[in-house]
Amino acid sequence: MERVLILSPHTDDAELGCGGFICKLLEKNIDILWVVFSTAEESLPKDLPNDTLIKEFVSVTKCLGLCETNYLINNFQVRKLTEKRQDILELLVKIRKTFNPTLVIGPSLHDYHQDHSAVANEMIRAYKMSSSIICYELPWNQVSFNSQLFARLEEYQIQKKISILNNYKSQIIQNKCYFTEDFIRGLASTRGTQIGCKYAEAFEVIRWII
Repeated sequence: MERVLILSPHTDDAELGCGGFICKLLEKNIDILWVVFSTAEESLPKDLPNDTLIKEFVSVTKCLGLCETNYLINNFQVRKLTEKRQDILELLVKIRKTFNPTLVIGPSLHDYHQDHSAVANEMIRAYKMSSSIICYELPWNQVSFNSQLFARLEEYQIQKKISILNNYKSQIIQNKCYFTEDFIRGLASTRGTQIGCKYAEAFEVIRWII
């Protein structure tokens, strides 16, 4: 049975990078464990409660039909994950032993956000000998991206991605362009054009075990 581990440095990263593919996985009843490393309390607007992003992420999981056993929320300090790399590695090794994922999905090595880079590097250290590893795309943090693997998306799947991202009101009110429907559809359309379909998400391949 396939077991997929999804790594999200912050609460919204995986949905932005591969929300459509997550929907496809769940449609196939694949066992998922979704790990969030930081709830980014310090980056919230000052008038919002500290647990805002936790509540928004939990709302996403409910929209996707996930149970509490399908996700793990950690509270490493935002922009400080590089200082906790050994802790992150030990957590990932523990998950390798207990969940034993066949596929790991996480941020790209070409992602220049320091938290994303820390998770990407420890992901590879933990799973390079045991699992297939692919990386999702977050263009605003990347100078380059090797689009080597594509997941075709139907209209209802891209609409679902947009819908779950709408749970992040705390980010939308900050006018982040990558939360807009135009951006989400535009990137998915570009990736779809590369493989002859309407929509897709692209991934880098670190390791593929068959």
